[in-house]
Amino acid sequence: MSRLPRLYISGMPQLVLQRGNNRAPVFLDETDFQQYRLHLREAAREAGVALHAYVLMPDHAHLLITPPDEGAAGNMMQRLGRRYVRWFNDRHLRSGTLWEGRYRSTVIEPMHWLLAASRYIELNPLRAGHAASAEHYPWSSCRHHLGLEPDPLITDHARYWALGNTPFERQAAYRALLESGTPLDELDAIRYAANRGWMLGELPLASGELSPNRRLTPLPKGRPRKKPLEG
Repeated sequence: MSRLPRLYISGMPQLVLQRGNNRAPVFLDETDFQQYRLHLREAAREAGVALHAYVLMPDHAHLLITPPDEGAAGNMMQRLGRRYVRWFNDRHLRSGTLWEGRYRSTVIEPMHWLLAASRYIELNPLRAGHAASAEHYPWSSCRHHLGLEPDPLITDHARYWALGNTPFERQAAYRALLESGTPLDELDAIRYAANRGWMLGELPLASGELSPNRRLTPLPKGRPRKKPLEG
């Protein structure tokens, strides 16, 4: 059975997951984290991809991006993966693959899911027990969104700007969003979409101009029902 192409809808954000092979660590120390961020910034700029949120965990990375065209996300991830793996292998005297196959991704309906996905990403260290609070974890975009430290990697999405008329209002609203936590059903929906590649949310009603490159949801399981005979 042929593999479905990665879902793409023009102008809509995507959630990307890149995991270490066999869940092995891909960042062994602070220098590794810093180098990945450097390669990420370069790859995103070269591919024209806007990065809205991210977190780098010891064995995986989550990115929230908006690519300018269908091939841009793959272009960015190819550049990023190739450069970081070469650097990582040279530094740690190893060879072979580092990542667990292809990166995973899904399209996000931004009105209802963009900030939810950003919160999901930035609360990852808290859920995994790597930090006492999201803002104390140094390898994510959380401190940027809370106004604690500007991050040159980040291009704020319009949904973040809609949180308030001033930076203080936006940062306070985003902090409240983080402190409310991620509901379990929201957590399950994001994880399912990210790992399976199906759209998170639904297309807006006024979306006649949007043209997905493939179906948005899985086909029903089982054989299709036969039509009853007429007469």
